[in-house]
Amino acid sequence: MNGYAQDKDAYLNRMRRIEGQVRGIARMIENDQYCIDVLTQVSAVTKALQAVALGLMDEHLRHCVTEAVSEGGPVAEAKVAEASAAIARLVRS
Repeated sequence: MNGYAQDKDAYLNRMRRIEGQVRGIARMIENDQYCIDVLTQVSAVTKALQAVALGLMDEHLRHCVTEAVSEGGPVAEAKVAEASAAIARLVRS
């Protein structure tokens, strides 16, 4: 079971809202809206996606990684390495 399973509906709702925001940005561009207004919306979508990513990472650490670490061994090491790599990707983005 994924760490976010209990909050799956909330994550799906957030992603649908973000999807709507992205479509709205496309309409803004189609309608030749002012650059700064488009950039403001792009920034809002970026922050919303970052919030989803951080929430998923938190759930992953609390559930998947914690469970693997309690079991120990190579699975635990792999989960910690996987989480570290995901954090590095988030920091770079």
